[in-house]
Amino acid sequence: MSGTLRDVLARHVARQPERILLVAPETGRTLTYRELDRQARQLARWLRLAGLRRGDKIGLYLHNGYQTALLFLSAMIGGYVIAPLNLHAQRSQLAYVLDHCDCKVLFTCREQEAPLADALAAVRRRIEVIVIDPDAPALFLEERLPPGDWPEVSADDPALLMYTSGTTGTPKGALLTHRNLIAAARAVGGWHALTPQDRVLSSLPLYHINGQVIATVTPFVTGGSLIAPHRFSVSHWWDHAERHGATWINMVPTIIAYLLNAAEPNRAYRFPRVRFGRSASAPLPPEQHRAFERTFGIPVIECMGMTESSSIVFANPQDAARRKYGSPGLPCGVEAKVVAVESGEVLGAQAAGEICLRGTNVMAQYYKSPEQTAKAFDAAGWLRTGDLGYRDADGFYFITGRLKELIIKGGENIAPREIDEALLRHPAVLEAAAVGVPDANYGQDILACIVLKPGEQVAEAALREFCLAELGRYKTPRQFRFLAELPKGPSGKVQRLKLAELA
Repeated sequence: MSGTLRDVLARHVARQPERILLVAPETGRTLTYRELDRQARQLARWLRLAGLRRGDKIGLYLHNGYQTALLFLSAMIGGYVIAPLNLHAQRSQLAYVLDHCDCKVLFTCREQEAPLADALAAVRRRIEVIVIDPDAPALFLEERLPPGDWPEVSADDPALLMYTSGTTGTPKGALLTHRNLIAAARAVGGWHALTPQDRVLSSLPLYHINGQVIATVTPFVTGGSLIAPHRFSVSHWWDHAERHGATWINMVPTIIAYLLNAAEPNRAYRFPRVRFGRSASAPLPPEQHRAFERTFGIPVIECMGMTESSSIVFANPQDAARRKYGSPGLPCGVEAKVVAVESGEVLGAQAAGEICLRGTNVMAQYYKSPEQTAKAFDAAGWLRTGDLGYRDADGFYFITGRLKELIIKGGENIAPREIDEALLRHPAVLEAAAVGVPDANYGQDILACIVLKPGEQVAEAALREFCLAELGRYKTPRQFRFLAELPKGPSGKVQRLKLAELA
């Protein structure tokens, strides 16, 4: 039986109450399982007095920190649904999610007040905003709260509402239950042979499914611990690992690229306590994979996850002799198959098609989106991932493209249409289509293909400045290409995959 995250905490408090769950390296502050239990109970009482009921949504607009992790876990343990918000989201997207997710209380910090206030101005309902210090030793709560039981919670109650970009640019809220999260954590823990003695170093943000499930829920379920710096820093990464006793490190290809770039050529790096590194959220180039292992002496397990599947789909074996570079690995905690895109026929080894998944960790629905939910699943309950790929004769999966056409830059999903629409607001642009192109640092970066209006001219630098103002630095294309026309299908739809092939 899966149980709930509250059941998990109760077992840890009974068996290992003083074991450390969280290390905040900036302050050296630690969180034990006993202290998590105490503060989770306080939060549940405070939320009840504030008028919230079981299953109500709580927003989280914070960078990583002691309080961020504490709120993230405590809200779910208390019977509420946590809705982390992406700090990179532009105003319109943030406003949409705030309105759609129905959160009644939202936690933020001083440095995020301005962008949050800007987005809240476009939200039609009232949200109580609470500004906290992510590094404070305890929650803002008053010590003398009246006693009371927290709401009942069951395995099939929702615990996490995580928004993921769609191809139209409108985010979809994947609603994940206690059962989903625990199944995913147990699959990851079993695959990597994690024990209570293991400690992960992860700087991936708690508004990303990898940072949520792999780096936080998995150590919590397995009884281990995590080192959670505010953000990734090349200069502090290995010091955090050594000083705080990491036994594994959680990365994305961008982190691997930066660590390799900063490596001193004549230094012999060896970290005997670190058993392995894990890389996911974007494809890891094989040459970088090999270079990292060679430079730092740490085996890297390439994996793949999705928001809809609680961040776990495929993983390479721990056994180095069986791993395959360029593949996200074997099914981990799920059933997987490849089907023909048009007919849905199950395909054999080496045949390319759409990858479909089914498993206990897979979400039940998109929040308030029955039509999107129906499109995502077939009649037998298989999730259509939108990823194109194939399975080889050994059962390893390989990803070759995306039906969804999402750009994944540094592990973050970017909808091409967001960039298209921004470019179309430029007076000289007639047509625009953005696509993802391979990038050594980010996995993918953005190429914008432009058709100018007749007689118009515009410099690439001017378009870049325009995009910086409209989209922000992260979503501004790295490259621009001017074309006479965009490739289109019979219906007039732009064929992005052809643009990607041309690039």
